[in-house]
Amino acid sequence: MSPLQRLIWGVGAFIAIVAIGVVGYEIIEGWSLIDSLYMTITTITTVGYMEVHPLSQAGRIFSIFLIVGGVGGALYILTTLMGYILEGQFGITMGRRRMKTKIAKLKGHFILCGYGRVGQEIAQAFSEEEAPFVIIDNDEEIIAKAEEVGYLCLLGDATSDEVLKEAGIKQARGLVAAVGSDATNTYITLSARGLRPDLFIEARSSSSEAEDKLNRAGADRVISPHSIGGRRMAMLALRPAVVDFIDTVTYGRGRELQLENVDVGSGSPLVGKTMEEARSQVGITILAMRKQSGKLIANPPGEELIEDGDRLIVIGTKQHLAAIESVFEGRRK
Repeated sequence: MSPLQRLIWGVGAFIAIVAIGVVGYEIIEGWSLIDSLYMTITTITTVGYMEVHPLSQAGRIFSIFLIVGGVGGALYILTTLMGYILEGQFGITMGRRRMKTKIAKLKGHFILCGYGRVGQEIAQAFSEEEAPFVIIDNDEEIIAKAEEVGYLCLLGDATSDEVLKEAGIKQARGLVAAVGSDATNTYITLSARGLRPDLFIEARSSSSEAEDKLNRAGADRVISPHSIGGRRMAMLALRPAVVDFIDTVTYGRGRELQLENVDVGSGSPLVGKTMEEARSQVGITILAMRKQSGKLIANPPGEELIEDGDRLIVIGTKQHLAAIESVFEGRRK
């Protein structure tokens, strides 16, 4: 039981003792409500005021038990309150209030539901990419670990519409459901899709059956960590140099080259131009193109036309990609 729960329990017990004292004096001594309440308070607090009326023998015995119970309850509340403050719960509560204020100001961020082993890796990747995000988890100890790292967090149920709204889902760029339970990830996806029909949602699954349900629930991408881990191990055994290169480009710290996807906007000067013309204009390598129809063209030929809404997968230095962002008029997804 947490210090706050013990404090609430102690206050409830103290109120119950006062109520018992009032009812006891009314029944035993036949006093009025005000007299009974006054006598109960003075007895419990041991202030030493005189009795409002002479007590009978039964009333005196009742007062003895009332003193023992009342003083014990008051001491319990006092020690619990001191523990609540000294253990830092008050500071934690104030810190989380400040954190909620910061979360309310976020725009274009990601919502990460679940901070388990998979969630921790996702959070680290977001942090390295300097992408704003907020973590939702219903385990207080897990939230405390995330807070120690310095992440923005919310303690609550990610399937709740109110919690998702508190995480800023209306202004979010995307949501990642990375809880260990497929059922919970499905509920999170349903809730998020209901609140934001246009939101990009990525969900974790542990089976093909769960993958189908998550797709029907509205997930844009469904990822199985076990499947990806197995494929990666196989590729590392078959083509280790290729995997090393991709890791260096995608995950390497301080990497010079960076893979990125950019969307071609309606006002982009690249619209209507061929791939060869675009490559010469922007001066970076275009690895692939995804058309609005969903068709993916790897290493698109020079005569391929670029249309509004196409998504290009490019590779270049981080500085160069940032410098030509206005040419694409893209939004990072």
